[in-house]
Amino acid sequence: MADEGDVLTNLNPDPAAGANGADNQPVAGIISQYIKDLSVENPNAPASFQWQSQPNIDLQFNIGATPVNEEVHEVELKINVTAKADEGAAYLIELVYCGLVGMRNLPDEQAHAFLYAEAPRILFPFARRVIADAVRDAGYQPLMLDPIDFNGLYLQQLQQQQAQQAAAAGAPAGEA
Repeated sequence: MADEGDVLTNLNPDPAAGANGADNQPVAGIISQYIKDLSVENPNAPASFQWQSQPNIDLQFNIGATPVNEEVHEVELKINVTAKADEGAAYLIELVYCGLVGMRNLPDEQAHAFLYAEAPRILFPFARRVIADAVRDAGYQPLMLDPIDFNGLYLQQLQQQQAQQAAAAGAPAGEA
């Protein structure tokens, strides 16, 4: 038989605190992740495999978040890659990689930061692999995207917005 102070019988270290069943701790995490849209174009194959010029890579990305319900948001990481050589377009890849993010009991500013900085940081390595595989499957050397500092970009965006708001507040309203 277990003793009174045994860990297995006494799981509540502070019996005076009591259990109210309330779920009031802040929680955030990725519930699921998936490819929402993937387009791979190889418009000049097979001729493009013979081109000698090095292609220029144009990489564009965007982050979006939409609420699914009160506690779940869908975070979209949109990545467009275009490889153009002197002879023409080698390949074009468009990827929308998503994650369902669950959040509960987070202050608004922390929830916003999680949706637009932390969740993309978590999703990016998986989206990066999809891009590398798509480029390889199109017949080229895999494109290994460099890591992206989503937290730094998020802070930079916030600073730009604050500077714009400060400039708008300090600017004269206009002349009649």
